[in-house]
Amino acid sequence: MNSAPGPLLAGLTARARAAAHARTPACPCGAATLADRPDGTVVRHADTVAKAHPLDATPAELTSRLTLAARRPGILLPPLDPTPVDLHGRLVTFWPYGTPVDPDDPDAAPWEAAAVLLARLHRSPAPEDLPVMRGPAKAARAVARLREAGPHPAVASVLRAWATLPPWARAEAPMPHTGTLCHGDLHLGQLVRHPADGPWLLIDVDDLGVGVPAWDLARPAAWYACGLLPPGAWTRFLTAYREAGGPAVPAEGDPWPALDVPARALTAQTAARAVAKAVAAGRPLDEVEQSVVDACDRMATVPPQLVQEHAK
Repeated sequence: MNSAPGPLLAGLTARARAAAHARTPACPCGAATLADRPDGTVVRHADTVAKAHPLDATPAELTSRLTLAARRPGILLPPLDPTPVDLHGRLVTFWPYGTPVDPDDPDAAPWEAAAVLLARLHRSPAPEDLPVMRGPAKAARAVARLREAGPHPAVASVLRAWATLPPWARAEAPMPHTGTLCHGDLHLGQLVRHPADGPWLLIDVDDLGVGVPAWDLARPAAWYACGLLPPGAWTRFLTAYREAGGPAVPAEGDPWPALDVPARALTAQTAARAVAKAVAAGRPLDEVEQSVVDACDRMATVPPQLVQEHAK
């Protein structure tokens, strides 16, 4: 579904072209729309990417996130300019194009690289002016959209699982620990190689901030718990994170007291999005979507483990 207004998409495309030509006068050209959603529209022109950020992005918070990305090369992809510009009421930023993870080659998914990048990010000092990580707020928005989507047999299962979570995980109270630098929305789509044969880097600063670092491990943890991520991939990810000194889980022993609540929250968020999309499209849930709804059913009958924070 094309969610961006015509003037925004056209203007963003023109801005990307101008930025690309300013960087490389002999531009090979070639444009593409990489994403067009309510929470972000992204276009590419040659080696330059322009992104229109969500409507609720504020200049001060986005600038602090961009500044951090510029100061953490080797972990985060640096923006071409740390100052956003306004375009049709949306904040726009410009980035070098990075080669994404190949979705058609799951065996080559860089889980270890993602884990090491997260560990390095979590161990990196957080600036005092950085806002809080927006992971819980994003999960709460997904559940709010589910409530507005209309009737569906799976809605009750997702809402029961959501209700078992502590208030901080539902964005109804402050997070218990906010001293650790977190990405806020880690998944494989948030990694690119730049340059094309270079190292993996994290992208997307919209949810970057201080908070509970276990949230950044929660999506792969949830996928593993739902049977969507093979045990071997999960073990490689967790082992690489621990060996890199990541503080979100203990260095040895059971990681789930730290991961359980965030993993449940990401499961509920994923299920909420899946059901809302199915309702909007008037279609049944597919096998993967049903698996996360089934996980919500199980979650509702087993109370979450007590969160233990290991970041220091």
